[in-house]
Amino acid sequence: MGQNPLNKKRLLAVDDETDVLDTLREQLDEFDGLVLDTATDYETGYHLLRSWTYDLVILDIMGVRGFDLLNAAVHLGYPAVMLTAHALSPAALEKSIRMGARAYIPKEKMYEIVPFLEDVLTLELQPGWKRLFERLGRFFHVSFGPDWQRDEKEFWRMVESGRFLPDPVILKK
Repeated sequence: MGQNPLNKKRLLAVDDETDVLDTLREQLDEFDGLVLDTATDYETGYHLLRSWTYDLVILDIMGVRGFDLLNAAVHLGYPAVMLTAHALSPAALEKSIRMGARAYIPKEKMYEIVPFLEDVLTLELQPGWKRLFERLGRFFHVSFGPDWQRDEKEFWRMVESGRFLPDPVILKK
């Protein structure tokens, strides 16, 4: 598949739903030399995070302690993408951003995940969030309602404009 940022990369996906992991594998199968490690629980995911070097990590939020894994991934310097269905909420999106995630993808958009992953690998954090909101902003407005950003207007303005930078994350045990 020619030159692609996903070629020859090592990714980790942690999700308690094996069909999600199978779908990710299918989506990523076409990339030359891409290695996809998978885990279905927190313990295995954490062990893999500590055992290998990853170019990108994809984490479910519910069922695998995704925010704890996000904390570890960010601390280790791995770009992390949150992939969720049950934790699809403004609060989980905001927490993901503030903790240093590089993207937040609803599982119903999983079949379109490749461009998001390419962005994470090629764009810095701030332009990456700007691009994500260009692609998913309308989806968030429909899913969360028209006033979902009301309580944190300045925060969301900063994220959407590509100017928000999260505080450093401290690894918790």
